[in-house]
Amino acid sequence: MEYIALDSYPHYTESEKLVSSLGYHLVELKISPHKGTTHILAVISADDPTKGIGVDDCSKVHHKLLPFLEEALGTDDTYMELTSPGMERNIKNAAEFALFVGREVRVWDKNVTDWVGGKLVSADDKSLTLELTKDNASERKVFSFADIAKAKFIHL
Repeated sequence: MEYIALDSYPHYTESEKLVSSLGYHLVELKISPHKGTTHILAVISADDPTKGIGVDDCSKVHHKLLPFLEEALGTDDTYMELTSPGMERNIKNAAEFALFVGREVRVWDKNVTDWVGGKLVSADDKSLTLELTKDNASERKVFSFADIAKAKFIHL
């Protein structure tokens, strides 16, 4: 799985500061031109991994983030879609793991060619650590991003 620093995306750093001031994390930000308008896709998650994102949360962030991005982009001809990560999000970029510490995730380990699931304990730019529980015993296992083919949330 590839690690691309989230702050390498245009306008991510400034937008994340705004979103985090409201009590959320900016998971994904895509800005693209489309037939004369600018399309913005933003995905937010709660600071607390046990809490979900509802319509009110998305509305709150949308009302602050859209005017901010319109000013930063120098246009008001925009369309913005703001969503939650969803219950079974496919994690697209290894940099997202740091935002989901405390969540239950599963990764496809290339070494065992199977899914391995557990609680995400930590993540950096090279690997992640999962707490695996089996038969009332838990252990921590480190997975290099190079050994992960794909990953997603575990829906509880």
